[in-house]
Parts: sequence; C-alpha cells; structure tokens
Amino acid sequence: MKGDGRVIGEKVLRPREQVEKQIRATILSGELQSGERLPSEAELSRQFNVSRTTIREALRTLNSQNLIEKVPGAGGGSFVRSIDHRSLGNLLQESLHNLLQLGTLRWEEVAMVRQYLEVPSARLAAEHRTEEHLETLEAIVQRQKNTTVNDPDVPDLDAQFHATIADASGSRVLAGFVHALHRETEPVHYLDLSPEVGRATVRQHREIVRAIAAHDPDAAEAAVVEHLSYLRAHFSAPQEPGPQNEELSED
Repeated sequence: MKGDGRVIGEKVLRPREQVEKQIRATILSGELQSGERLPSEAELSRQFNVSRTTIREALRTLNSQNLIEKVPGAGGGSFVRSIDHRSLGNLLQESLHNLLQLGTLRWEEVAMVRQYLEVPSARLAAEHRTEEHLETLEAIVQRQKNTTVNDPDVPDLDAQFHATIADASGSRVLAGFVHALHRETEPVHYLDLSPEVGRATVRQHREIVRAIAAHDPDAAEAAVVEHLSYLRAHFSAPQEPGPQNEELSED
C-alpha cells in the first residue's frame, strides 16, 4: 500500500521533555519576560499534571541551557535570564563542542567561519562602540602586551578581545556566535604560539582598536582581515624552536 512510510506526526515526548519544550517556547516567544519569576515547582506540577521531580528535572535542563536561573532564599525561585551574547554564546558553544568531539565537524571548518563573522563585527563595532567598550579593549591589549606566550591566560585574553568587539557591534546574535567560535577554537590555535607571532598579534590588535576608536569601519575591516589572514598562515606553519617566556609586547 502506498504512503505507509509517510511521516504524519511528531515524536512523542516524555513528560520532562514536554515541560521543557513548553516553558522554553513561552520564554523564546516573549510571553515570559527577562527577569520574570516562573511559577513555583508545586504550581508548575499542578499546571502540567506531572510530579515535582519531573518539574525539577525540566528546570535543571533549562538552567543548564542558560534560559533560566535559580535564585536561592525566601524570595528566590526560577527566573528567566536576560539573553545576552554570553548566554547565547554558551548555548552555541555547547553544540559546537559536541559536534567537534563527535568528529562531525573539524575545528578548522569552524575557524574558517570566523572571518565571515568578525569582519562585519569589527565594522559595526567601529560605528556603535561605547567608551566602555573601548576602555575594555585597550585594557585587554595592555594585558596581552605584558603576557608571555606560554601563559595560560593567552587564549582567554584573545577570546575576550574578539568577544568585546562583537559585543560592541550591537548585535547579540553576532556576538553570541563569535563568543562560541572563540571559546571552542582559540585554545587549539595557541598551542604552538611563538614569541614572534605573539608580538605580531598584539600589533594587529592595537591596529584594530585604533580603527574602532576612530569610528572607521573600513580601517577596522582591513585590520581584522589582515589579522585573521596572518593567523591562518602562521598557525599552519611549524614554529621555530626557542625560548617561550618572552612577552608579547611590541618591538
């Protein structure tokens, strides 16, 4: 008989998954606003007609996805998180991490996407950055200048630098993607970072900051393209042997 293999329904979800799906939908639709408190576990249990254990498990999952946060104490409870670039980035990073671990994606593929995101990110940052963004970027570059290449903070500082630029763009979605990509790929990039590459990176970061400070989108784009092209060329090349305790400061 024809049509036996036709899909006409959705997967039947377990009670916990149904609760997660419905609460997630109310958050993403805006029905539940940022900072709004969810009903108590007892009330949710009554509304969904499931056990409090099921509610608790569903809330735990939503909390791990950065959609809600649990506040302890008498005035506490589960509250809807404000969606910023960090919470969105954490969600995306978890998915990227799983795909990379499973071998579904190679980190080189993920790293290639950076240029397609960071070029518009820098252009928008030059147009929309605040003084606070600029101060943060300058502080990060100063720390990079005084950091040795084998310092464990190097990958995190680089991730902070690019995430701050993306945050300054004014686009939470763009910032979320940049945050996720850096957290998942930058530690690999810096495994064989040489002092020479480190100094060049600091110089390039300073040029990016100058362009953003001057509200010059074209210069910001050019500086980011040069920076990413340089990194791609040097991270694939063998590093020269030598001392690894030199600072990243400019010559």
